[in-house]
Amino acid sequence: MSKPIELTKITIIQKQPPHRQAFIKGFEDEPVDYGVHGGVKEFYGAVPEVEYPSTLDHIVAAAGG
Repeated sequence: MSKPIELTKITIIQKQPPHRQAFIKGFEDEPVDYGVHGGVKEFYGAVPEVEYPSTLDHIVAAAGG
């Protein structure tokens, strides 16, 4: 088995649900905010104070990048 080329260390902080912040090692000064918006918000019946991109948005962006 080959050695991994990258190890990602992430800390997730749960704020007011569904708001979460991800602190990614090497980028700790700027957390990534996750939450819900649009159709995802409606699907879950969530009423967030602030709408943030969902984890699905980041997956789509990474795959299309």
